[in-house]
Formats: sequence, C-alpha cells, structure tokens
Amino acid sequence: MTFSQKLTRRSVLQGSALAGALTATAPLAQAGHHAQSKTQGLLSAGNTILFQGDSITDAGRDKKNEMANKQQAFGRGYAWMAASQLLISQPEKKFTIHNRGISGNKVHQLDARWDKDCLQLKPDVLSILIGVNDIWHGLNGRYDGTVKTYEDDYRKLIARTIKQLPKVKLVICEPFVLKCGAVKDNWFPEFDRYREAAKRIATENQATFVPFQTMFDEAIKYAEPKHWAGDGVHPSAHGASLMAHFWLEAVKGA
Repeated sequence: MTFSQKLTRRSVLQGSALAGALTATAPLAQAGHHAQSKTQGLLSAGNTILFQGDSITDAGRDKKNEMANKQQAFGRGYAWMAASQLLISQPEKKFTIHNRGISGNKVHQLDARWDKDCLQLKPDVLSILIGVNDIWHGLNGRYDGTVKTYEDDYRKLIARTIKQLPKVKLVICEPFVLKCGAVKDNWFPEFDRYREAAKRIATENQATFVPFQTMFDEAIKYAEPKHWAGDGVHPSAHGASLMAHFWLEAVKGA
C-alpha cells in the first residue's frame, strides 16, 4: 500500500503547528484525555506499535528508560509527536508504543539488534525509517556499503521479520534529506537510489509507504530547507511535527 497526498499551504501549517500543540498537551497522554479520533487504517485496539531507525527516530530518547508510552523513551522527534497524538486521541485503544531508534544506525546495525529491539517486542505495527547513514557514512569514509548493500540488507531484514512475525503490519518510511547544512551536491543522484530502494521494498512487501522526501520537497516551497532541518538531515521541531502529521495520515489512509 502507498500513501500520497499533495501538500498544501494549509496542510504544511497544520503539520508544523503540531509541535507547539504537543508541547502543551503531552501530559494529557498519560492523564487519559478522551478526544475523538479520526485515525483508523492500520491500527486496532491493543496494538503494539514500534518505531525503528536511526537518529531521526532516536531524537535523544533515554535509552535507560525503554518503557512503553513514556515521553523520555520517545525522544523529542516525530516518533514522540506521532505517539503522543495517538495516546491523546485514542486512550481507549490502549496502544503500547515503543521507540527503539538508535543514532548512527545503518541497516546492518538494525539487524544486529533486531531480536531484542524488535522481534521480542512482537509489534503489530512496525515503522522503519533508515537509510541516511548508509549513504552519509560512505561519503565521509566511515563505511564502504553501497545502495546494493542497503537494499539487500533491508530486504533480508524484512524477510526475517515477516518469518518471525507473519501478521506484522509494515510501515516503510522514505529516507530524506534537504539541501542545506551537511547535504551537498555530492549526495546526488546517489541518494535518490536509496529512496527508490526503500520504495521497492515497501511495494514488494505490501507495506504502507510514507513519502517523507516528497513531503519535504513540497514543504520547501513554503519555507527554506533549514527551517525544516538545519543540517539537512535532522529535522527541526517544525520538520518533525510535519513528519508526525503525515505519518499519521499515511497510517490512517492505509
């Protein structure tokens, strides 16, 4: 399954406004605020939802506090914002939500910790955002993997997951960068091949695909790239809130 939505100025503003709203309302997630929910699609009552990935998902989470549904364990990025919205709007669904993103990870590093940080958690919905380090660390000489390495490793990881968790619902997020900060011309066109690989894997596995690069390509029509991600890789609060908004839209529309 794929998700696509043309970004409008209104939707950008709605998504960007999510950060401020969540800052004000985050305590309601634990207080059990009963708001009406519009989020359906992949999610069912009692689901365990797992966010996986690199620093964009990690977002400074407390790795010594890995309890579900706790802000410290969510970090301060899109995973926290999306999870908070679900916990605020649907407390009656009793979701169990984890963030196990780790800064600096590439696909093979996800694989190395997959038993503990995925399979043992038995997620019903698994969301993965991975890929920026697979190219970035190659560009700076810290890694010799290629886009073929990325795609092969990713495909094997998904196959392993489905074998162990045949009913898992997959959400594959498109890797993204914005042309500012650390992101220079030498990232392209190679980076686009990583995006294409992620989309192929989503299609092959009938996963929900969240087109974050497409989203940010539209968003920069309304504000310059550094507004959304100062270094071109790690989202600002505005960028993370936009991601959370469209992640929720993708899951709802699946």
